[in-house]
Amino acid sequence: MSMTLEQLEVEAMKFSPEERADLADWLWISATPREEVKTAWDVEIARRVAEMDAGKTKFIPAEEVFAEIDARIQSHKNNSGS
Repeated sequence: MSMTLEQLEVEAMKFSPEERADLADWLWISATPREEVKTAWDVEIARRVAEMDAGKTKFIPAEEVFAEIDARIQSHKNNSGS
């Protein structure tokens, strides 16, 4: 039995926001020609490099980033009772 689009939408809304974002990414990539995806990434990379070159980007050491991620994961575990 196949689902209708409406049924799929209802089921997809049961996912967490993160899962829905992953699904949206997967669907977008599956529906977009590979060359279009590559071109979009090339444009995005060029934009980010230009921002770095213009001094508009705040650089954060990897150790700080990973410490923040670890803290958020621990906080989430503590709040969810795990």
